[in-house]
Amino acid sequence: MDIPKARAPRRKPYLLAALGLVVLVAITVGLSRLRPAAPTVDRASVWLDTVKRGPLVRQVKGSGTLVPESIRWLTADTAGRVERIHVRPGATVIAGTLLMELSNPDVQLQALEAERQLASAEGEFLELREVLQTQRLSQQAAVAALTAEVADTARRAQANTALFEKSFVGDLETKQVNEKAEESRQRLELERQRLDVMSQSLRQRLASQQEQVERLKAVARFRRQQVESMKVLAGENGVLQELPLELGQWVTPGVLLAKVVKPEKLKAELRIAETQARDILPGLKALVDTRNGVVEGTVARVAPAASQGTVQVEIALPDVLPKGARPDLTVEGTVEIERLDNVLSVGRPAGAQPDSTLALFRLLPEGDEAVRIPVKLGRGSVNAVEVVQGLAEGDQVVLSDMTAWDAVERVRLR
Repeated sequence: MDIPKARAPRRKPYLLAALGLVVLVAITVGLSRLRPAAPTVDRASVWLDTVKRGPLVRQVKGSGTLVPESIRWLTADTAGRVERIHVRPGATVIAGTLLMELSNPDVQLQALEAERQLASAEGEFLELREVLQTQRLSQQAAVAALTAEVADTARRAQANTALFEKSFVGDLETKQVNEKAEESRQRLELERQRLDVMSQSLRQRLASQQEQVERLKAVARFRRQQVESMKVLAGENGVLQELPLELGQWVTPGVLLAKVVKPEKLKAELRIAETQARDILPGLKALVDTRNGVVEGTVARVAPAASQGTVQVEIALPDVLPKGARPDLTVEGTVEIERLDNVLSVGRPAGAQPDSTLALFRLLPEGDEAVRIPVKLGRGSVNAVEVVQGLAEGDQVVLSDMTAWDAVERVRLR
């Protein structure tokens, strides 16, 4: 008879399960402590630069055009129709060159009317002067006659008084003679006063009429100038740059008729970003690239206000310029602000502003990884910027735009 044996308990599966669980937990904990893999960036697609110590030339750059220093704008003084055009843009002109002729019958009629009114006023002035002078002469004759009468009556009175004292004439006759002499003297005084008033009135009336004549002369002169202005002259020696009109076109006062320039003397007008123009002052050295050569100039003027985010800077140029330099030619200019000695500097990162803090990727020594670090920047130039804090000499940093990797702290370059 077989006796059944008791089966030994099977513990091995439980031990394996517990060991597997421990291994799984260890792996999970280890993976949780691992850093996420850094994204890979193509090294050829980024711009790297090395921090260096040495001199730094601060410069700002801008584009602009060549502009003549002497520009004469010819505008219409009166309305008119273009009848003839004698010269076209590009021609060399002198001060008396006739550029075009305008016509306006109303202006010519106004000039003739002004001349008529002036002639009439001058005739009235001459007539008034003749009448007043005649009246004054008549009054002077009356004064002269009374003067003689007064002298005669005075002599009669004196003689009569002497006879009265000798009792040759009576008292009544003596009084009559003396009263007549006094009457003549008073009449003479009144006529003299009348002559003074007449002379003063004559001067005032003639002066008033003369002022009217002068006013009409000014009006007639102005009307003649309007008629003459319809023959448009160059005004000075130079080159006719613009003449934006055609035959038969009607122009109004103030409309541009032509522009005459002197092309031998040019200046550069640069537009520089307002954030970079704050340190530009007159007298600073500048280099202007005319596409046919680089010319050294000097900052002559800085606009007091910005326009559309830029500041206009005028650069005075030498008299002799490279061939091909002409008005309205597009140029690029660089203004040298100052020279710094023994400073840390690096190429200008994308989006960097002077005196700001920027996060840059710095390459780790002997590796292909770059980590993000804050860098404090100082004074800037066109292609370089001063490093104040965060980098050391010899460090390599990424200057390209890395906004696509703002969410990570490190990248791998391959």
